[in-house]
Amino acid sequence: MATHLELSPFLPRLVVVALMVLLAGCSEDGTVEASSGLERAVAVRAAPVTMTVDAEPLRFAGVVRAGQRAQLTFQVGGILRTRTVEIGQAVEQGEVLATLYNPELEPARNASRARLQELQAQAEQARREAQRSDQLFERGVISAQQREQQQARLDAFEASVSSARASLLQTQQLQGESQLRAPFAGRVEALLVEPGEFIAPGQPVMRLAAAGDLEVEVLIPGHMLEGLSVGQQVSVWHGLADTPVQGRVSEIGQGSSQGSALYPLVVSLEQAGARTGDGVEVGIGQPSGGALNVPLAAIMRWSGVTGSADRQMVYRVTDQRAERVAVDVEALRGESAVLRGDSLKEGDMVIYAGLTRLSDGDTVELLP
Repeated sequence: MATHLELSPFLPRLVVVALMVLLAGCSEDGTVEASSGLERAVAVRAAPVTMTVDAEPLRFAGVVRAGQRAQLTFQVGGILRTRTVEIGQAVEQGEVLATLYNPELEPARNASRARLQELQAQAEQARREAQRSDQLFERGVISAQQREQQQARLDAFEASVSSARASLLQTQQLQGESQLRAPFAGRVEALLVEPGEFIAPGQPVMRLAAAGDLEVEVLIPGHMLEGLSVGQQVSVWHGLADTPVQGRVSEIGQGSSQGSALYPLVVSLEQAGARTGDGVEVGIGQPSGGALNVPLAAIMRWSGVTGSADRQMVYRVTDQRAERVAVDVEALRGESAVLRGDSLKEGDMVIYAGLTRLSDGDTVELLP
């Protein structure tokens, strides 16, 4: 009984030591369990990389216009006196469309005509004097020098006559420019000046479009010009119609429009039904050549090394882990991105949802 009373004070201490040893052993397992908790998989969604062979053509909007058209102008300034046409009116080639009043044209023509007549009379007088000097020289009355002087005087008058005749022709042409004539048969599209208004030389007065031939001009990226050729057929959608009509490439621009990255392409319309001013869409086939496509949402920006330029990348699923792969996007097609190069292959799974919580090498869980 005494022995039991002596050992009892040590029993709590032994229990505490045993519990500490037990907890120490468990702490190691607990640490492993905690660290394994940090490797928890990130829930993501992924889609396979696909190969596109035949892609839908991209549509580019444009406005139908006449194949032959012109902005008509006067070459001289003045007041628009008369206009004999209205919008939409058909005209024939050479028909007078408008007349201009310039108070200087007729007096200038009359002065040029009078000057020409005066010089012609003087030249005729010099010609007769030259003939008499030839006769007097043969009879020995005048010297050779005097004869040459008369001939030089005749030559000067004849040159002046030629100059005056050219000046008269110029004033007559300017007088003719007071009438605006149709350069070809067509229809008046727009009237830009009203009678009574002053018109500067070269100022547009009206627009004329030939009937029949129609075309549309669209602006497309430079890389889509590859494979296009003059005469090639393309599809053209008119308004809300589902069925396209056929057009034909007539011109391919070699320079960008107004310094942009877009290039002009002119397509002539082969079927009736469209009118000038109608909005249409021209379908241009996209060069595929077996291009790889990934969801557009899978593309991310990655700066890489500090200070380097941003690059495009995706996360590929490899052995249940996210692997960062640099890619080069060539074009966008709807909700997909077309890739250039061989950094990916068809069938690879790329992550398109859950990217904000993802880092390179993370374990992932694919959601349906």
